[in-house]
Amino acid sequence: MELPTMDRMTDGFGRRVSYLRVSVTDRCDFRCSYCMSESMSFLPRDELLTLGELEKLCSVFIAKGVRKLRLTGGEPLVRKGMMDLVRSLGRKIGSGLDELTLTTNGSQLAQHAVQLADAGVRRLNVSLDSLQADQFRKITKRGELARVLEGIQAALAAGLKIKLNVVAMRGVNEHEIPDIIRFGHLYGMDVTVIETMPMGDVGEDRTNVYLPLSEVRRTLADHFTMRPLDYRTSGPARYVEVAETGGRLGFITPMSHNFCESCNRVRLTCTGTLYMCLGQDDAVDLREVLRSGADDVELGRAIDGGIARKPRGHDFVIGRGEKPAVRRHMSVTGG
Repeated sequence: MELPTMDRMTDGFGRRVSYLRVSVTDRCDFRCSYCMSESMSFLPRDELLTLGELEKLCSVFIAKGVRKLRLTGGEPLVRKGMMDLVRSLGRKIGSGLDELTLTTNGSQLAQHAVQLADAGVRRLNVSLDSLQADQFRKITKRGELARVLEGIQAALAAGLKIKLNVVAMRGVNEHEIPDIIRFGHLYGMDVTVIETMPMGDVGEDRTNVYLPLSEVRRTLADHFTMRPLDYRTSGPARYVEVAETGGRLGFITPMSHNFCESCNRVRLTCTGTLYMCLGQDDAVDLREVLRSGADDVELGRAIDGGIARKPRGHDFVIGRGEKPAVRRHMSVTGG
């Protein structure tokens, strides 16, 4: 049953919130060096929202004007019963929701690609930080490159469009970025390069690998001719066309040049916590409201209370010896 339209979400700076990212689990089968520590302590399962509770909250957000919904993690496809949630949300496309997407590390794609396409998913973001098996294993701690590449090919064969996400790391994968771009564009995939973000203690000093994308662009200019594009998605990337490949290349620069002025996003965690900003700790506990027996209108009011506090921008700072800007890991909030 389609929910009646509720009041739209507009923050105190006049930005209309129409994009919700939902972390369905904090668990992941990788331990990427910029995202998690090797010895992560995951949330007790009884603290997580059920899939039914996640669907209910998503339905309220859709009724309040969310047009794009992205499922993230951790690794979303490791959650048991995940495809049931994808199918339920997919049925809302055309009834308020324009698009349902997914961010994944690709490890489970080979077995789920066709089901995702059948459920209404049309686009995926896949993390791919190296095309060298040994380096990929070093970055992810336990990932197998061949399995991820198999998943990418399965998704392409199922008709899914893919954007590859590459976190730029000095001395780790910076020399590979041109090859990853060529690989992605060869198969018709967009590629986005991202600066590492200071979220959570990952057991090492991020300044050792932080690489501003201004440096990456200068290096890429030795390989490619890049022409600015007006193309935009609902996310923060700014795109260029690579003349030599004909493909699109995006840059996400949360550290060197933030993108907050046009932010239309909020994030819901697997515990029902609503974060109005990735780089701030202010949050609303929607799980408590939901489990108190609140109806959709009361849930909507709780959401509005959070949206009214959405800040102008984040406070990300990266420097030697600096503590992470926020204590929670990216896998908790969702990418």
